[in-house]
Amino acid sequence: MHDRIERSLMLTWALTITGALLLIPANVLPVMTVIYLGSGDPSTIIGGALELYHSGMWGIALIVFVASIAVPVMKLVGLIMLCLIVQWRLNVSPRQAMRVYRVVSGIGRWSLLDLFMISILVALVDMGAIAEVNAGVGSTAFATVVVVTMFAVRAFDPRLVWDAYETRVRAASAE
Repeated sequence: MHDRIERSLMLTWALTITGALLLIPANVLPVMTVIYLGSGDPSTIIGGALELYHSGMWGIALIVFVASIAVPVMKLVGLIMLCLIVQWRLNVSPRQAMRVYRVVSGIGRWSLLDLFMISILVALVDMGAIAEVNAGVGSTAFATVVVVTMFAVRAFDPRLVWDAYETRVRAASAE
């Protein structure tokens, strides 16, 4: 048992909206630049996944796409759904809402996969004049999205789902 989280819904909304807004620069700005023999172009998350796919590495491209695009979007959509269920007292089964909560809290860690990949690449590829890997501004925005959405899941009090259900049931029985 733990105490209720004060202003849980408000804090969850604030962090979720922040994550959604940061997702734009995370996907538009370059995440990393690979400079090989003096030339190289910055690459976004989507551009990197497409480049991997066109190079025949569709398995790695799929992992990058799922970890960097699908998981953060699914997490944000799930958080928005949970907040709307509580705030508007939507007619959703609390068990279904709790499944959404468990999925959202479980998939969050997979977003860190990309950050580990970039940091390992930057650390390993130190060949001086031959090759160089630089992390871009997009990786900072992406890392912030991951951290902010992790905090949003922690800020959400799942008991609010049951409170909203109970309020709905009481209002229906009073009619």
